[in-house]
Amino acid sequence: MNHPKILSDRFREVMLNGTWIANTNFKDQLSQVSCRQATSKVGELNTIANLTFHINYYIAGVLQVLNGGSLDIRDKFSFDCPSISTAEEWETMKNDLYKNADLFAAAVELLPGEKLDEGFIDEKYGTYLRNIEGMIEHCYYHLGQVVLIRKMIGTLS
Repeated sequence: MNHPKILSDRFREVMLNGTWIANTNFKDQLSQVSCRQATSKVGELNTIANLTFHINYYIAGVLQVLNGGSLDIRDKFSFDCPSISTAEEWETMKNDLYKNADLFAAAVELLPGEKLDEGFIDEKYGTYLRNIEGMIEHCYYHLGQVVLIRKMIGTLS
């Protein structure tokens, strides 16, 4: 069984092209969101743009490790979303997410199977497997938020 390929496919499913678990994915959901909707506040909830930035921040940070680099991301910066005020800026943010998601999936797929059981940077972070599965779960969690916020924005319009 090729576990890296299975994990890679699961990640692609939540981010780019799947419908099995949630009947949707990030790319599908964000393709239906305008810049105005992406930056609309609903109560105290994060905006869709904030959630998009947040997910991309973690994907890019873990991707750097998968590519042999250091882990430089910090939770305290994970919602430091830049101001988005134009459709072009929103498209750039989405395209950056899709690009990093594709690169992340490709990097996971290329991992040797035995790497999944190795420690991820520091013992406190667990294994590569734990971090990749955690990334998939984190993406589904925030995908659910995006879906709900889209529905809430629709009822406010």
